[in-house]
Formats: sequence, structure tokens, C-alpha cells
Amino acid sequence: MRKFELIKIVFVILMLPSFINAQIDVNQATTNSEEVANYPQFKFKGLFQARFLGALSDNVDVLGVHNSAGEATQTSFDVKRMRVGLNTKLSEQTEVVILVNLADFKSDPKNKVLENAYAKYTFSKYFAVTGGQFRPAFGIEELVPVDVIKSFDFSNQYYEFGKNGWTSFQIGASATGSFDVGVLPVSYAISILNGTGRNQEKDKDSGKQYSTRWVFGLSKLNKINLGLNGGIGKVFDQDVFALGVDITSDFKITDALTFDMQVEYKQGTNHNLYFSLPVDGRTLNADDYQMRGYYIMPNLRYRIDYKKLSSLEFSCRYESFDTNFRLKSNVRQTYVPMMSLEFGKAYTGRIGLGFQIDRYDKNIPDTSMYNENLFIVQFQTRL
Repeated sequence: MRKFELIKIVFVILMLPSFINAQIDVNQATTNSEEVANYPQFKFKGLFQARFLGALSDNVDVLGVHNSAGEATQTSFDVKRMRVGLNTKLSEQTEVVILVNLADFKSDPKNKVLENAYAKYTFSKYFAVTGGQFRPAFGIEELVPVDVIKSFDFSNQYYEFGKNGWTSFQIGASATGSFDVGVLPVSYAISILNGTGRNQEKDKDSGKQYSTRWVFGLSKLNKINLGLNGGIGKVFDQDVFALGVDITSDFKITDALTFDMQVEYKQGTNHNLYFSLPVDGRTLNADDYQMRGYYIMPNLRYRIDYKKLSSLEFSCRYESFDTNFRLKSNVRQTYVPMMSLEFGKAYTGRIGLGFQIDRYDKNIPDTSMYNENLFIVQFQTRL
């Protein structure tokens, strides 16, 4: 209990400068922009992603599940995402965001479909408050929409940490902002979350998960940013934690050729796995069940601007991830080479071709923990 009281005190101390700066900005601001602008303002967004999947491994289906009876579905078309969103600015400081994924109706839609549903009030660049259902800042991928990432999808660690309440769509509140320390740009996010995922009627217990992310701009020229992430919390009276470090860069080689890189490491309690096990089949402490992993994703972009074709991109994400490295390790290594053609600007249209290659230390028959080779063609268009 003392630990959480200390957290609250530290939280208040950290936020005091932001509140002071925010108050200064509010007091000094003029209302000219409010008088000129007409509110509310609406902006509609949309994303369509469709795929062709071809499993190239014997007895492994397109979802990566092994079937020893030899009845695996090895080719399939799929609608991955069909998103519709609305961003509403009620004033210069206030916005409300709604995002739904209609493709979730293809399976059990319970706790799905509705993705973003939050309001944000911006006091100043130093301090803004977000409340509702949103993606809390905890790593690189949480701050990037899936339609502009440099691969087919998010990493394995993103989804596993989402199951544990740190990433993906969560319900709670967050304070964000940015400031400069001398010539060093710094941005931060501090979040308090239920940690139960999206579209839940209530928290599963009274415990909360506290997380923070700090990003330091090391080079403006090459867009080198260092991110530090940390979180602690309680789930059914069990202490849980998560931590991570990441770095991004973007180098301009020529006017037409750029090279960017993402590197990210995460580790944390896999309490989702712990509580899924029968009581007599697990240890007394959730912290005995820990996940960890890292990925490296280089991406080469060549701008063409030939008729409707804007650019060519070549990326290859390598990821190593283990869901239970302390007690029952089974490392999953994933290679995702991809070539994509961009049409229009900012991925208005995009066609990607490539593979997802998974290799486990130990194959477990009739499960998804089995080596696979998957061919992917993905088409997307976005508004």
C-alpha cells in the first residue's frame, strides 16, 4: 500500500510544473482564434484493409495453427480492418474522437468493434488531459496508426502487452505534453488504466495500472528519438510491472531515398497468462510469469512520383519474443520481409507483398506455437 501512496505523491510532483506552465499559457492566451473559428469542426477518417493469405507450411493454416489431422485451411481472402472514425473539435482546446472497426463483426463482436472513444482537453503544449478509451503511450507502435506502419501489422509484443493492459485500446485517463530542456525536446505521457482492454462494463478488480513514457529528441536532423517506458500496478492483489526502451531514426540519403529504423525492447509480467491457468497449476506469484522481447525494423523508401505511384518501400522486421521466459521458455522468432507500393500521399493507397516466417524453439502440435511460412498480399486505402 505504501508503494502506491508513494506513486501518487511522485505523480503529483511530476505534474506540478505542467500545471503551472498550463496556467501561465491559459492566462496569457487571447481569444482571437476562438472568435474567428467556427465550432464544432468535423473530420471523417476511414481505413480499408483486405488480404490474401497463403500458408506455405504443411498442416498449418492461414492463422498459424497446426492441425495434425491435415485439415488446415491454407489459402484465404480476409478483410482485416474496416475502420470508420470521426474527430470533432468542440473548441480550440477540446476534441472528441470516435473510431470503430466494422471488420470485428466477422467474429464474436463482444468487447470489440469500438476502438477509440475519448475526449481530450489541451491546456497548452505542456499539458493535455485525455479520458475514455484510447491507446496509451507505451512504446513506438502505440503512437502510430496501423495504416501507416512500415509492416503488415503490429509486432507480436504489441498484442501480448495489449492483453496485459499496457498497450492497444484501454480505458482510463492520461496526461501528455512536451517541453524543452535547453536544446533537448522532451515529450511525456502519464496514464492510469483499468488494464482490462476495451469495451468493458467495469474494471475486473479495484487495482489500476500506472504507466509513463518519456521521449527525448536526440537529433532533429536525423529524427533520432529515444523512448523510455515504465509501468507498475496491481491485478487481483498481485503486483505487476512493465518496462521498455526504444529508439527511432530517419536518415535522408538523397532527395529521393530515405532510410529509417525502429528498435524496441519490452519486458513485463504476463499476468494474463498467469490468471488463465488453474490455481493448482501455477505458482503463488504472477511475477514468476514474465514476457520479454525485442524487434528491429529497417525500412528503405524510394520516392518515385511517377503518375499515381508515389514510392516504393522495402522493410524487414525481425522480432524475438518469449511469453514465459522464466518458467516455460519457447522463443518465437519472426521475420517479416515486405515490399510495398504507395499510391497518392500518406498511404492513401497501398499494396504490400511479403512473408511472415515464424520459428519456435519447440514446436507444439495442434497449437499456434508451430513453425509457419505465410505469404501475404495486402491492399489498403485510407481517408
